[in-house]
Amino acid sequence: MKMLSEDIKNGSFKSSYLLCGEEAYLRTQYRNRLLGALADPQDTMNVSRFEGKGIRPEELIDLAETLPFFAERRVILVENSGFFKGKCDVLANYLPSMPDTSCLLFVETEVDKRSRLYKAVKSKGRIAEFQPQDEATLTKWILGTLKREGKQISRQALALFLERTGTDMEHISSELEKLLSYTHGREAVTPQDVAEICTVLTSSQIFDMIRAIAEKKQKEALDLYYDLLALKEPPMRILFLIARQFQQLLLVKSLMAKGFDKGAIASKAQLAPFIAGRCMGQARSFSLEQLEAAVRDCADAEEAVKTGRMNDILSVELLIVKYSQAA
Repeated sequence: MKMLSEDIKNGSFKSSYLLCGEEAYLRTQYRNRLLGALADPQDTMNVSRFEGKGIRPEELIDLAETLPFFAERRVILVENSGFFKGKCDVLANYLPSMPDTSCLLFVETEVDKRSRLYKAVKSKGRIAEFQPQDEATLTKWILGTLKREGKQISRQALALFLERTGTDMEHISSELEKLLSYTHGREAVTPQDVAEICTVLTSSQIFDMIRAIAEKKQKEALDLYYDLLALKEPPMRILFLIARQFQQLLLVKSLMAKGFDKGAIASKAQLAPFIAGRCMGQARSFSLEQLEAAVRDCADAEEAVKTGRMNDILSVELLIVKYSQAA
């Protein structure tokens, strides 16, 4: 991101860029910044946009070979093309000889770093990968946003806000807007404000459900499950999230057993530090054997639904009942 910001600041641009990674909010922000620096986004003569599968590489090359019309450069924005997940030798071969009068800007959620096209952009252009931000960065960003609006938030309210929103910056941004509107005319943001207005992510509810299961609070775990069903969450998606949470806890538990601290676990498990801390606390409620069995049972439950041996709602319910049952 630093090199990308330097390019924008200095007005010295590469012929190709790839913006990728899980953090959609940052991808979008930097896409807009870069697009605005490269050309006038409203200049339909020199700015072309493509999105989705089925884009013909030859069409992009034809555009790149066309001189800009009364402008410094021609900009070609390509989003979610899938070019970086499979073979796209046509573009990989073309990028080294691409004229300076054109710029290809790729924005992709998923990429294969082994692909020839990825390596071609890395060699001749610039790649910026946007990953979920750590707790310190998110805290600084949230506090800065609130300060610009003349707001103050207590440590307790901020902790509750992050617990509810998770690390997705797009979701955080949306929830901040709601919070600012809700507290209009007041300087202080309280924990009660956060509790009343901020939406809990499905992943956070799954975390709470696993916590209730670990604490053998069966009624609470089932109530959370029924709440998710009432919100029209598909049972199989809930099962997927439960399985992912158990897999995460198994990894964290294994790393804890090897003596790794929170920082190392966050890095190795690719988690925000505060999420890693929460997982460590939750993992202590299970043995390694229990977590391994839970991961297997999640896979068995999925197979039972797919083969028609069991109803999807019931399969998840039985899984919750089994692991929340008091010893």
